[in-house]
Amino acid sequence: MGEFKVHRVRFFDYMPSGIRALAFNQDTERMAVARMDGSVEVFHCSDRFFQEKIIPGREQCGIEGLSWVGERLFSAGLNGGITEYDLTNQKVKYTIDAYGGPIWTITGNQQGTHLAVGCEDGTVKLFEVNEDQIQFERNLDRQKSRIISLSWHPSGSKIAAGMMDMIQVFNVETGHSIHRMLADRGAGTSRSKECVVWSVVYLSDGTIITGDSVGMVKLWDDQTGTLIKSHNVTKCDVLALSVSQNEDSLVAGTSEGIVVQFQFVSMVLEKDDKEWVRTRTFRNHTHDIRAVAEITTAVVSGGMDAQLVVRPLLDKIEVRSAASALRKIHFPHRRLVSCARKSGLMLFQYPGHLELWRLGESEGKGTPGSSLFVKRNPEKLLQLKVKGEDHIRCSAVSPCGGWIVYSTASTLRLYRLHCDNNNISITKISKLPKVLSSANQLCFSSDSSHLFSASAQSSVHIASLSQSGCKFVGTLKPKSGSHQAIHLLAASEDGKWLASANSDHEVHIYNLQTQKAHCTVPVYSSAVTAMGIHPATNCLFMMHADQQMFEYSIEQKQYTDWSRTVQRKGLHRFWVERDTPCLNVMFNPQNPSHVILHDMYMLCIIDQSLPLPDDKTQFYNQLTLKSLTEEQRKSQSHAFKVCKTFKDRPLHLYVCGLSEEVCFIKRLQIVPC
Repeated sequence: MGEFKVHRVRFFDYMPSGIRALAFNQDTERMAVARMDGSVEVFHCSDRFFQEKIIPGREQCGIEGLSWVGERLFSAGLNGGITEYDLTNQKVKYTIDAYGGPIWTITGNQQGTHLAVGCEDGTVKLFEVNEDQIQFERNLDRQKSRIISLSWHPSGSKIAAGMMDMIQVFNVETGHSIHRMLADRGAGTSRSKECVVWSVVYLSDGTIITGDSVGMVKLWDDQTGTLIKSHNVTKCDVLALSVSQNEDSLVAGTSEGIVVQFQFVSMVLEKDDKEWVRTRTFRNHTHDIRAVAEITTAVVSGGMDAQLVVRPLLDKIEVRSAASALRKIHFPHRRLVSCARKSGLMLFQYPGHLELWRLGESEGKGTPGSSLFVKRNPEKLLQLKVKGEDHIRCSAVSPCGGWIVYSTASTLRLYRLHCDNNNISITKISKLPKVLSSANQLCFSSDSSHLFSASAQSSVHIASLSQSGCKFVGTLKPKSGSHQAIHLLAASEDGKWLASANSDHEVHIYNLQTQKAHCTVPVYSSAVTAMGIHPATNCLFMMHADQQMFEYSIEQKQYTDWSRTVQRKGLHRFWVERDTPCLNVMFNPQNPSHVILHDMYMLCIIDQSLPLPDDKTQFYNQLTLKSLTEEQRKSQSHAFKVCKTFKDRPLHLYVCGLSEEVCFIKRLQIVPC
C-alpha cells in the first residue's frame, strides 16, 4: 500500500461538553441533545444516529430542558428564557423571558397546543403555542419552593410537578392544585436534607412515577394521592426518568452512572394483574446521568461524561443488524480541524477560540512502524478568541496558510496571516461583503484565491481574496429550491468544481467558471457524512451514514463503473455494520487509485484497482497477508485495507502536502498496512 510519514498530533485538547437534556420526537425519529455549553444537536435515529444538525451554544446560556412540539424544538434554562430554534438554518429563532426567574424544566402536551415551564419562584407557567411564536397564557397556583420537574397527563387536563419534599398535581383548566403528595426524606442522617423530586412521569392510567434524591423510584395514585409502591434503586440520586410510547417500560438514570429499566409485566401467567418490576441494569457511563429517553428499540442516555449512549433493547429487535449494536457517540460528526497542506499548519476549533499550530519536522527515513527523530517540535503560533457570546460554528485555514476564517451564528470574521519564520502577525479584514454575515460551512479553493461560504437556503457565496482584501463574486443557488442548511463543502483541485451537501440529503455540483449549477447527484436515503473530489479524475466520492459509498463522475453526470460495481456486489458486512460514520475523504497524491477514509476508530485505504471482498472473504486480513509470499499475497488481497491499532480515538486525519505525509489527531500506533 506504500509508506506514509505519520504525525501524531497530541496537542488538540478538545473536551466535549456534558449532556444536560434529551428530547425524542416519535414522529420524525429525531433525538435532540442539549449540552452544558448551551449547544443543541439533532440526531437522526433511523439513519444510524447521524448528527444532522448542530446549533452552537452561547456563553452563560445553560439549558435545563428540551421539548418538541410537533416539529418545533424549544429549550429553557437558568437564564430564565424560553428559546425556539430555527432548525432549517440551525440557529436560535427567538428567546422570550418567562419572568419567573431561572427555569428548571420545560415540557409540552401531547396535543401540541401548550408548553409548561417550572420556575424558581414556585410557579408553573403555561404558554400557548401559536404558529409564529409562543404566548404567555397564565400561571398555575404558586408554590413555596421551586418547580424542579413537570409532566403532562396524556389527556392534557392535568400536570404533575416535582418540588422539594413533595409532588403537586394541578388541574390545568382551573389552575388549582388538586393533590399534594409528600416525598419521604429517607432514613438516618439524610432526613435532615430536603428530598428533591428530580423527575416525574405521568401515565395515562393516572399513575405518577417519580425519581428523587433519596435514590427511590416511587409510584403514586393520582386519584387518592397515595403511594402505591417504592423501588430503592440507588444510594445516590435518581436524576432522570423516561417511559416508552406504549407505557410498558420505564428507564431511570442515576448519579452513579447506572441506567435501570422497569417493565410493566404480569406476575402470574394468564392473569391481567400487572406490576412495575425492575428487570435490567445498564452500566455504560462513568459519571452522573442527567437525561434518559426510551425510543422504539433502544434506551438513549447522556450525562456528565459527555457521551451519548444508545443501548439497544434486544427484546424489541427482530433481526440482528447495525441497529442492534451498542453505540457511544463522543465527538461531533463534523470536522473541528482544518489543514494548510502547503505550509504544514493546522487550525483547531474550540467553542470559544481557535488555535493555529505548526507541525514538527523529523530527520531521515525509517523502517515501517519505527519512530523518527524529531528535529523540530510542533509550535503553537496563534490563539484567536471569539468576540461576543456566540460560540464558533465553523472555521477554516487556507491551503497556503495565509488566511483564517470563522463564523458564529451572527458574524463572520476573516483574517490575513503573515508568517515570517518566527514572526507571526495577523490582520483582520474589516470590510467584508454584506452577504458574508454568517456561514454554516466554510471552504477555500485549492489555490487560496477564493472563499466559499455556505449560507441560508442551501446557497453558497463566493468571495475573491487578494492583498487588497475580500470582494464578493457571486452566489450559487440549487435548482431544487431546498431551504435546508449545507453541512459539507468540497472544492476540486483544479478550481473548476464545487460540491455541497445539505440536510435534505441533496448533493449539488456547481461549475465555478460559469458560476452556475452543473448537476445534482441522485438523492440517496441516507445523509452524506463526508465527501471529496478526486484531484486527477474530478470524480466526487461520497460516504453516507449507512456506510454506503458512491463515486460520481462530475463531467459525465453519472455514477462511475466502480461505483456501480460496489452497489451491484454489495459491501462486506463487517464494513456495513460499523456504527460510526466516516468523517473525511482524501486521496493519495502518489497513487490515484487509493481513496483514504477514516472514522473515530479506524483508518481505511481503498484500492480501487483491487477486487471487492465478499462476505466469505477475510475482511481484516493485513496480518494474514504479512505472513504470505508476494504471489500468495496478490491472490488474497482485496480493496479494503483497514488499520484499527489506535492508542486513542482519532478525531481527524489529513494528508499534508504532496509528500505522502499523514497527520493524525490523537494517538496512532504506526503499523504498516
